[in-house]
Amino acid sequence: MASNEADWVPSPRVRAAISKRLAAAAPAMTATALADMATKYAWIKALDPDYRSWINVIVRTGVDGFVSWFERGASGPGAGNIFDSAPRPLQRQVSLQQTLDLIRSTIASVELHVSTQMPRGDRAVCKTAILHYAREVAFDAAEVYAHAAETRGAWDARVEAMVIDAVIRGDASETVLSRASALGWSAPAGITVVIGDLNGAKDASLRRIAARAGIDALLAPQGERLVVLLGGSFSTDADAVAATAGLSDAFGPGPIVVGPVVHDLASTVTSARAALAGRRAVAAWPAAPRPVLASDLLPERALMGDGHARRALADHVFKALEGHGGDLLETLEVFFETGSIEGTSRRLFIHANTARYRLGRVEDVTGFSPLDQRDAYALRLGLSLGRILS
Repeated sequence: MASNEADWVPSPRVRAAISKRLAAAAPAMTATALADMATKYAWIKALDPDYRSWINVIVRTGVDGFVSWFERGASGPGAGNIFDSAPRPLQRQVSLQQTLDLIRSTIASVELHVSTQMPRGDRAVCKTAILHYAREVAFDAAEVYAHAAETRGAWDARVEAMVIDAVIRGDASETVLSRASALGWSAPAGITVVIGDLNGAKDASLRRIAARAGIDALLAPQGERLVVLLGGSFSTDADAVAATAGLSDAFGPGPIVVGPVVHDLASTVTSARAALAGRRAVAAWPAAPRPVLASDLLPERALMGDGHARRALADHVFKALEGHGGDLLETLEVFFETGSIEGTSRRLFIHANTARYRLGRVEDVTGFSPLDQRDAYALRLGLSLGRILS
């Protein structure tokens, strides 16, 4: 770089003379650049007057900075980042692409002025100087927007963590909804809380896959867990499990527990409570699918002392069968005692087909099949808990 600069930078005496001519031309170059931008870019006219005035300041600072930089020797960075003088809200009003358009337009205007208004002997040197200075300005712009992105990312992470924490604590107020909206949450029809392993999780992949699937996703670590709030067109718990299955590779290698679907952010504590309880209890079911619904872990959660799971099992099994009437409750208890349909039919003095029919009705009423080992486990606990809690 130094050798290249030595090839084109004039002697101090010549440089001082050119600098005087550039300084004299600076107001005209600034005016030309601003007029050109106002013509080219309609978004400038759409800005508030205060923001438009700051763009004028930045362009004038850039042109004056070029003159000063050339006068000092036309080497190294400028005296400072020309964007530092702009207020921070301007960065949110003007995108990086628009800033690059401003830089490009200003450079073109200055080059045009140099090509037409400066003495012929100055033009080659000035054009080369413009190229070198433009590089520094581009780096300045990249630095400003990179810092803004880092700051915004850190702030978004803090807000996201606060939203997740509020959901877990059951404090999803209007303030929390406002914060979630600021993060892109779109108030979807169905919401679920999903909990998996933090270790080995790929946050960026999870967000990317969710976005492609049209699913809202907010996530934050809590201890060794990754808590994810998913929102989409979920009408059933099965829909939420299917959506989570598409994201499972982005979680850590352990179990993934999906809470029940709710329909507004204020109700997510129900989903979060079930998912947390399921996450604590899932180790008791080594063959659990991945992901697994928290409601499929009711027996393990009940054994862990989850009061909600205990009442749910008692209600879904014992109370449901008791309230149904008939002989379903007795038939189920005898079936568990004898271990077979034939033994049940002999004990109750009924035909085997009648016993089989009653057991089928038990599944209709409770959602658990006595003939399935996993479901039978839940039914047994439901019967015991029903008698204990009644």
